[in-house]
Amino acid sequence: MATITQMQYLLAVQKTRHFGRAAELCHVAQPSLSAQIQKLEDELGFTIFDRSKKPILTTDLGQQVVDLSKQIISKHNQLVSIKDTSEEVSGTFHLGVIPTLSPYVVPLFVQQFTDEYPELNLRVTEMQTADIIEALREDQIDGGLLVTPLEEPDLIERPIFREPFYAFVSDSHPLKDRKVLNEKDLSGDDLWILDEGHCFRDQVLSFCRLRAKPTSHDNLTFDSGSLETLIQLVRNGSGYTLLPHLALSNLSSAEKKKYVKPFSSPQPTREVSLVHSRMFHKDAVLTALAESVAEGLPEEVYNFKKGKTKVISIK
Repeated sequence: MATITQMQYLLAVQKTRHFGRAAELCHVAQPSLSAQIQKLEDELGFTIFDRSKKPILTTDLGQQVVDLSKQIISKHNQLVSIKDTSEEVSGTFHLGVIPTLSPYVVPLFVQQFTDEYPELNLRVTEMQTADIIEALREDQIDGGLLVTPLEEPDLIERPIFREPFYAFVSDSHPLKDRKVLNEKDLSGDDLWILDEGHCFRDQVLSFCRLRAKPTSHDNLTFDSGSLETLIQLVRNGSGYTLLPHLALSNLSSAEKKKYVKPFSSPQPTREVSLVHSRMFHKDAVLTALAESVAEGLPEEVYNFKKGKTKVISIK
């Protein structure tokens, strides 16, 4: 009979494709991890991993064991955390947040939330959308604060707010004197965007009707994972970029007047949600967290009506 420890070990090997790295992940010596997996294989009567391959591959039968182990570990985690199903907001909660939300949203709620719920151990990690989705499925994190809809049937989305986009235009750009813009005004020739893996990049490309990253910044190709870097590029150089509403929070009133251009109605918008697995059981924590995020937002965010905004797809 496979033990929880053995299943945790084999999932680590399946994830890392390497016995040494799996042992480090599980904080055990490699011989101990290898011995436990070998013992499980002996009991089952077949090999789970093909050790002759580099990196290590999972056999066909081994994949069935891995899939079942994921389900069992998930149920086991629910069992040992059953105290968290009470009305009390306590225990542990690991939240993944995408980089284009984290610097603007997390500071608005995290201090008040942790002060209000001292019995809860909250861990927040910046992660890209694809990594959050995988981590939720692998039961490595409890929730994700990210842009939706994801169209992932095994995940549940709790929408919290909508956040319109604005153009941030340099003072040398042809659009600098325009009061209001629409998508037809935009081109990819002088657009600065985030690098691959960021959902906001995909939304910008979708809204601007571009299929690939613009490359015609003279002889410069620049990959950035930071909206703040894009702001500096436009402010001190040329071209333009698109920014979500909360990314304007660090700009002065004079800078907003000089560089920021709104879009005509319906405004391009992103929907922000708290996302979790369908098997999730910490409902009290989820509800408290969603409420805390909403309460920490600037008042003007609540004035963005659905009829005046259009959610841009991230697909």
